Amino acid sequence: MGTRVAPVSGWGRYPVQSCELERPERYADLRPFDGGLIVRGQGRSYGDAALNEDGRVLLTERVNRLLDLDAEQGILRAEAGVTLAEILGVIVPKGWFLPVTPGTKFVSLGGCVAADVHGKNHHRDGSFCDHILGLEMILADGRRLPCSPAENAALFWATVGGMGLTGIIGEVTLKLIPIQNGYMKVHHRAAGNLEQLFQLLEDPAMDDRYTVAWLDSLATGQHLGRGIAMFGHHAASEDLPAGLDNSPKPGRSRAIPFDFPAIALNPASIGAFNAWYYAREGKKREPFLCGYDPYFYPLDAIGNWNRMYGKRGFVQYQCVIPGATAFDGIKALLGKLADSRRASFLAVLKRFGAQGKGLLSFPMAGYTLALDLPIRDTGLFELLDELDQIVLKCGGRIYLAKDARLSAESFRAMYPRYGEWLKIKNVVDPKNVFSSSLSRRLGVDGDMA
Repeated sequence: MGTRVAPVSGWGRYPVQSCELERPERYADLRPFDGGLIVRGQGRSYGDAALNEDGRVLLTERVNRLLDLDAEQGILRAEAGVTLAEILGVIVPKGWFLPVTPGTKFVSLGGCVAADVHGKNHHRDGSFCDHILGLEMILADGRRLPCSPAENAALFWATVGGMGLTGIIGEVTLKLIPIQNGYMKVHHRAAGNLEQLFQLLEDPAMDDRYTVAWLDSLATGQHLGRGIAMFGHHAASEDLPAGLDNSPKPGRSRAIPFDFPAIALNPASIGAFNAWYYAREGKKREPFLCGYDPYFYPLDAIGNWNRMYGKRGFVQYQCVIPGATAFDGIKALLGKLADSRRASFLAVLKRFGAQGKGLLSFPMAGYTLALDLPIRDTGLFELLDELDQIVLKCGGRIYLAKDARLSAESFRAMYPRYGEWLKIKNVVDPKNVFSSSLSRRLGVDGDMA
């Protein structure tokens, strides 16, 4: 099987690194490489999690078969290279949906496991790992080993959220959730500031299966943290008007054909968009129907949307802060961002439920804030270091699937179960076959016994 060397990046287009790429054609070709490797699905992690500078990257996009679907019980078994888009195309017409989904469907199933992705329903349904019935892992010594919460459980809990560093995720068995059609029933509420937004998100009378808030990252003063709280659930058959087909028609997709100039996304342009969006979405107080695609994956309708941030790319800064310190912490982060005048085109706030069992899983009970920040100069990284200190002071952490610059020291402080994870890594991969640019930056390779 041949390899080629090429420059590669994550979705944020920073950093760009030279990697040796290998693309297996079938499941039987998946194997470890003694020289070290990391697995890459669709490349939708934002930073360097699926990069291996001057090393090998195993591409799984062709190892994407759907192996079995129990349409009565809602149990799916598939190869890890299949995308959520491919899965949805099969299961939605049969009355099933993903139990947890991130904000894009163009991610691989294995990537969802490795990052233990979460969605708008974490406060009710947990993260991806809570719905996995089993995995087949390909370990550093070539063994193919099943694992689940009940079998080889230590490996399972080290793998979910383990960023691909325990082995190759080969197959995934997942429990789906039933739906009656492909529509969502949604309603919005506008909040004039962060305090009002928290009140909406914490109001039991407003709560729904899926809850998320858009924030105006440029709002300051008494309007700091203003935004739109969005609540939704899968529509019932009786919610649909007569004559409406159960399957929404896919919307038109447009692609960005070139890199935007650096000046395109600036405080003035983003401020104008935010004002328009706040006014438009805030009017949607009455429940309305929406297809699942624009509800869960609005940016998927814009091909190559990461090109909006220009050739230098962007950093998505996503943190979670525990409930007890969440309001003050989020307020401090937004205040620091507003003072910097570094506008975030996308700012999203979600409520998390209880922390799961994944040793390096990101979620904890509290609130998560995600910010997309264009890279204009090195001053951005100095600002992000300051944001890290706020997060640390509040007892929070940064999402490794989005990260491109966190220090090894901060990583250890943010992930207190790292020591437990490392012991398992040393057992299943004692020669550190599975290594990435992320793991080296965080000092994992140096910690190997």
